[in-house]
Amino acid sequence: MVQNAEVIKQKEAAGRKAADSLVKSGMKLGLGTGSTAVHAVRRVAELIKSGELSDIHVFATSFQTEIECEKYGIPCYQLNSYKISGKLDLTIDGADEVDPLNRLTKGGGAALLLEKLAAYNSASYSIAVDESKIAANLGINFPVPVEVIPQARVTVTRALEDMGAKVILREGIRKAGPVITDNGNIILDILFSVPVEPSVMEHDINQITGVVENGIFSRITPVVFIAHTDLSVEVRRI
Repeated sequence: MVQNAEVIKQKEAAGRKAADSLVKSGMKLGLGTGSTAVHAVRRVAELIKSGELSDIHVFATSFQTEIECEKYGIPCYQLNSYKISGKLDLTIDGADEVDPLNRLTKGGGAALLLEKLAAYNSASYSIAVDESKIAANLGINFPVPVEVIPQARVTVTRALEDMGAKVILREGIRKAGPVITDNGNIILDILFSVPVEPSVMEHDINQITGVVENGIFSRITPVVFIAHTDLSVEVRRI
């Protein structure tokens, strides 16, 4: 998808502001996936190169982010590594939608499983977005992704439809067939015609056998950095 140059500038402003405000030397740091999170990655790289940051241990939430870190010389570790030991000090990521209570839809880049693993195992959590990502309700205008094992596609689709969702199998671009996640699963994108309660829906979707994870993030409240058209960045805490 071709991005508007002004939107790219907003994303950069938000990602850089989050990194400048929150990342400290010595941190175990989760770095998210996508077109806004990448600017936080690049800013962290700049700060490491300048010597303003040191002793940073990064957990990357996707192959895409890991490759970006590699490009800028940021060492990455598995969450199971003794350097990380299963807990992060901070995760910075982007989002597809943010509601008035800072609950999120994530996974437009199909990295929701590791993104949620990082988010829910972080002492602090931050989201950087441009203002177009602010929404009154989740799951109505932007689809909620559901990561599913391939063998469960039909049964999970039926269960989601019974919950009132419109379900679409995510297809690859410049690739025949469905999108395959970094974990070897498929993505079902779902939309609702009426508002849903995010915390209830996050729980209920994950009770369906065959679902690996879904893209509603309601169990942790992030600090949200929102970049506006004038490139000012609002910091929203709930």
